[in-house]
Amino acid sequence: MTIAFFGMGLLGANFVRAMLRRGEKVNVWNRSPAKARALEAEGAKAFDDPAEAARGAERVHLTLSDDAAVDAVLESARAGFDKNAIVVDHTTTSPAGTASRAARWAERGIAFQHAPVFMGPPNALDGTGVMLASGDRARHDALAPELSKMTGKLVWLGEAPERAAVFKLMGNSFLMALTAGLGDMLALAKAGNVAPADAMGIFDFFDPGASIGARAKRVLEIDRASWELSMARKDARLMMEEATRAQVRLTLVPAVAALMDRHIARGEGGRDWTVIAKDALESNRA
Repeated sequence: MTIAFFGMGLLGANFVRAMLRRGEKVNVWNRSPAKARALEAEGAKAFDDPAEAARGAERVHLTLSDDAAVDAVLESARAGFDKNAIVVDHTTTSPAGTASRAARWAERGIAFQHAPVFMGPPNALDGTGVMLASGDRARHDALAPELSKMTGKLVWLGEAPERAAVFKLMGNSFLMALTAGLGDMLALAKAGNVAPADAMGIFDFFDPGASIGARAKRVLEIDRASWELSMARKDARLMMEEATRAQVRLTLVPAVAALMDRHIARGEGGRDWTVIAKDALESNRA
């Protein structure tokens, strides 16, 4: 089997290295040719033209930057596609763009599988992490043995081709909020004269990840207060006051406090504080 792989950034290059170590034949292309050629020493065959890289390949994988890049590269490679080739796109793209892309290539007789990942370069090399997939179930099942070699866990999310794109953005939004929260935590540590390394030591005895399932259940189902919104807002006030006193900047907490204030103004101060996450849920139900 010949595989074509477009996009030799850190993630794509390590996917290719792992394929080569498994004895697979891989044609590679990158917008900056030097990155593709660098993999020839490890057994890949580099091409300057994506159509030539795709010629004869049974699968065409992509790890690119965005929708526009995926569309441009696929159009450039189209002339080289085998009639039975399958496009597997690991790029984080918009749900609308993904749905449109899948429909467009289906009309052209080329199967398109979106398979974004929660993986960094080390995961790509080691075959760990998580790969998402959605779309035609039969196509996914046929691809699953090969895709499973690339990741620690392959998750099929449904028939809608854009569903994996939605879940990828959902996951990344949580990671962004988590990272912003770490920034605020370190700002409060600075305000309280706690060294950053000591501050991170909180996770030696405090595991907020263990509570995600329970908090999610409260957002979805439970309206019995375990931590009243008014009391959570008091804690947010203490955080902001401490930051102001020490002249450090908080990023996430002020935005959350403003959201809390809107709910309190609606008379919801006695509800569980997770009510601040219910707006999207209730608008979906409406």
